[in-house]
Amino acid sequence: MSDSTVIPIQRQRNHEVIREEQIRCDKADGKLDGMIKVSGNEEINLQVTDAIMRKVNVLNDFIETTNKVSTNNEKIRQLNYVHDVLVNFRTEWISKKLSPVLAPMLIDNFEKLLKANIDSASIAPYIKDVPYEIGRINTEIFKSNKGYSESKKILFLKYCALNPDKILSSIRPYVNEVFADSLVVLACLNSPKQLYNYASAINSPEGKLIHRNTDPTVKLIVKLSQTTNALFYYPFLDDILKGKQSIDSIKKIVGDGESTVDTVAYFKLLVKTEISYQQRLIANDTPVAMFGTNGLREMLQKKAFQHFISPINELHEQNNLAIRMKALDPLSAQEIYYVIVLGENDIYTSSYKHSFNRLIQKMGATPRGDELLLSVNLDFFRKFIKMAANFNQLDVFLKTLPPDKSTVLMKAFVANLDKSNNLEDAVDVADSYSSIKDKELLQTILKNVSYNEQRSTKENNTRGRVIYNLLKTIFLSSDSSNVDLTSEIGIPSIYSIDNKYLIDEKGRIIQQVFFYGDDDGKTNYTGFINSFSTKDWKITPLKEWVEIKSLKGKKVWIYANLPLNSDKNLDDTAQAHLTHYLKKNDLSPSIVIHRGHSYWLPGTLARMAGSAKIILLGSCGGYKNLNQILTICPDAHIISTKEIGKGDINRPIINYLNQSLVSGNTLVWKDMWAALTKVFYADPNKDVRESWDDYIPPYKNLGAIFLKAYNKKMETQ
Repeated sequence: MSDSTVIPIQRQRNHEVIREEQIRCDKADGKLDGMIKVSGNEEINLQVTDAIMRKVNVLNDFIETTNKVSTNNEKIRQLNYVHDVLVNFRTEWISKKLSPVLAPMLIDNFEKLLKANIDSASIAPYIKDVPYEIGRINTEIFKSNKGYSESKKILFLKYCALNPDKILSSIRPYVNEVFADSLVVLACLNSPKQLYNYASAINSPEGKLIHRNTDPTVKLIVKLSQTTNALFYYPFLDDILKGKQSIDSIKKIVGDGESTVDTVAYFKLLVKTEISYQQRLIANDTPVAMFGTNGLREMLQKKAFQHFISPINELHEQNNLAIRMKALDPLSAQEIYYVIVLGENDIYTSSYKHSFNRLIQKMGATPRGDELLLSVNLDFFRKFIKMAANFNQLDVFLKTLPPDKSTVLMKAFVANLDKSNNLEDAVDVADSYSSIKDKELLQTILKNVSYNEQRSTKENNTRGRVIYNLLKTIFLSSDSSNVDLTSEIGIPSIYSIDNKYLIDEKGRIIQQVFFYGDDDGKTNYTGFINSFSTKDWKITPLKEWVEIKSLKGKKVWIYANLPLNSDKNLDDTAQAHLTHYLKKNDLSPSIVIHRGHSYWLPGTLARMAGSAKIILLGSCGGYKNLNQILTICPDAHIISTKEIGKGDINRPIINYLNQSLVSGNTLVWKDMWAALTKVFYADPNKDVRESWDDYIPPYKNLGAIFLKAYNKKMETQ
């Protein structure tokens, strides 16, 4: 408030309440210092502070001095609006629903709405001009405004643009609006499967809206919704629309569904369609049914696992390769290629190596790797290269290329990483580097990364410069022990983790272990429990979980759900109840362990505590899951493996961790890896030694390190 503005006594408390909320906003960054710090950029911090402090005070001044607000009650109402916007800013910031850097825009828009409301004018014109998050906050403050209903429609359209997957679940209040039909088309483009589900409920408001739509794609899906086994047809939706394929021609392969489908012919058709769709992607023409639930990519991956990877994995103890690899016999080199790249999350090491050998054989007497990659339009080629490097087959593959083509391929491998709409390609490049042994090849990759960094700098391409600079720094650190990656890229230590960092306010280290109720889960659970000596640990079995507490040294409390019947979802229920129990009793896990196949991992991630500092997984499931993990736990140290986790490996890792935790020692990952390597290399079982080589310590998990560093770096740009 201006010093010259006199506040009547009946409104002084209203101003005090506003001031108290400004102070809470100041404290929200962790420090009461007159500066609201929301970014590493000081200019942004100054602008946010100015909006919340000075501009709000100017608004208070306006309310007190304007003749347009004459009565005491009206002035109190306007001051309450000011208080509301401050409260909403702070709470939305804390809950991460609003980026705090938007504070200046929020307050500027609020001022326009406040003055329009005072003038009895509609707020709707001012809602059109701001992002959804700001419009949503400010609109709800002025519910009595005559433009409120129109503003809600504007906000709904903004919401739909941001969340096309939520259109059909939220459109019911707007089914009679003029924009409803166009939103149905948008929903269809995003998820044909979801549209199909709503179209099936023909008498619902949503179903009636969909059935009246005249868009050709929507009409086709309506037709498919009345077709038996419609999901088998979805991947080919674009080709059906263009007349390249027909429902009748596909039906000859699909038959009556799962029991009669020609699985090999169906997979071949999926691959053929994927290759043609990939050509369209290169031309920036995205097929409608390529992505999303039951789209081409998802169906292709599902069928690759169901009919090829799973049967090969299940025969991993079969020494007769003609029997073990029989599932691949009908497939071409192209088709085996897709089995491999889409099986990243699930394929066993031995399954991969034998599949790779079959791929080379199917390429003919004089295999040409460059011709194979071109024949699939370079689809997933970075994934293919990364997997070949991880499974020590890259040298073999590169020998199938003429020297000049090999150089071109590795140049393409690191090119245009900034052009993708996510970081998956960059993570694949980072992950592959630590697995490559050929020093000349490593130098080639590093040289190409440096070239792209320089190119991005010249083009003033911030995203490209950050990606390539980080990759270069990470690769140099991998090659030399003289590069301290932690200080170079500004992330917390990846080499060690202090015991103090893991304990909670009551001096406890809480650990949550996720088990799943399949046969492997039950077997691993028994081994897990038996690894705890009753002299050192108190084991308390409960109805749905077990509680294990250290009897000596530091307080280490372990909670593991029982591997109850997964077919009846009892393991999932046990995890839900245990997670609720931990939250209710203020038990925040700093360590999370996933004991299950990679296909169970989404269940663990859905309930993983944001407090986790160490995470032990089997296969991390590639970029998607890795990115989700680091979104939940940005500074987590991740131990993972290139393939399915093994109980004979996981138990010694967990035992080593627990011994270090109880002793209070700092966990130094290189020391831990050196100690466990001696143990596993002394094991007479060759499979154990080979499986251990697939495990990746936090300081060598270059994909995770890259993601951490990138997210940190972009915060300050």
